[in-house]
Amino acid sequence: MKFARTSLLIAALAAAGAAGVVMPGPAWAATAEDLNRDSNQALEKLISTNQAAAGIAKQAKAVLIFPNIVKAGLVFGGAYGEGVLEKNDKVTDYYNSVTGSWGLQAGAQSYGYVVFLMNDKAVDYLDKSKGWEIGVGPTVALVDEGVAKNLSTSTLKDDAYAFIFDQQGLMAGISIEGTKITQIKR
Repeated sequence: MKFARTSLLIAALAAAGAAGVVMPGPAWAATAEDLNRDSNQALEKLISTNQAAAGIAKQAKAVLIFPNIVKAGLVFGGAYGEGVLEKNDKVTDYYNSVTGSWGLQAGAQSYGYVVFLMNDKAVDYLDKSKGWEIGVGPTVALVDEGVAKNLSTSTLKDDAYAFIFDQQGLMAGISIEGTKITQIKR
């Protein structure tokens, strides 16, 4: 019994530590120039290596680019990253992406993601909301290899399309469902 409580305490402390690493404070924030450069490179790489993303990018009204999200967890977990919003190929705003989770999970990983906002409804929602929780508001389709094979510019019907890329590390499953995107100052 004492061993079980000690194990539970160690797991909780490790999870809290992981969440602390994932939720950096302002001192860890990248500069605007760093975010602009990293976001531009990430978008260029995605478009050059993924035909579906390249086709969607041509029709998007705006693009949210998060070049580096760090996710860690042990029972409780979290993910954090910062990115940019581009309209007409120019950075217009800066955002952070925060996700909290709990359940059967252990590990750490990093990845990036891009959300192509396809219509004025999606762009207006992001501009007017105090933060966008993916899964609430405009519909977001997560594009994986299976979806990408059947996707063409004539079949685009959702408000937004998300692509996850550059997954590194060991942690089962990636999802942006429940992610909160909030505007930040730079």
